[in-house]
Amino acid sequence: MTRWVLVGVVAGATIAADLLQTMEMRRHGEVRLGGGWVREAAAVLRRPYIVAAVGFMAVSFFAFLKLLSIAELSFAVPATAGSVVVETMLAKVVLKERVEARRWAGACLVACGVALLAL
Repeated sequence: MTRWVLVGVVAGATIAADLLQTMEMRRHGEVRLGGGWVREAAAVLRRPYIVAAVGFMAVSFFAFLKLLSIAELSFAVPATAGSVVVETMLAKVVLKERVEARRWAGACLVACGVALLAL
C-alpha cells in the first residue's frame, strides 16, 4: 500500500512540475540568459511557475528515492510512468495541444503496462 502512495506522489509531483514548466514557458517565452549566474538565477526566480515546478521536482525526486528504498527498480520506474498518460490528457485539455492518434496509442500502451504491474 505504501509503495502505491509513493507512486502517486511521484507521478502527481512530476505531472505538476511538467505542466507548470510548460505553462510558464508559453506565458513568458524563453529565458534570456547572460550577464553572469547571479542575474540568470534572479531571472528564473522571478518566474513563480518555474519556482513552483522546481519545488514539485524536488518532491518527486525525494519520493522516488523513498520508493526505491522499499520497492524494486523494476517496479518503481514502470509504475511512475503512469504520469505519461495523465500528462497526455492534460496536454490536450489544459494546454490545448493537438494530440495525434499515435501519441494516444503510446499513452494507452503505457497505461496497460502500469495496469499489469497493479495485478
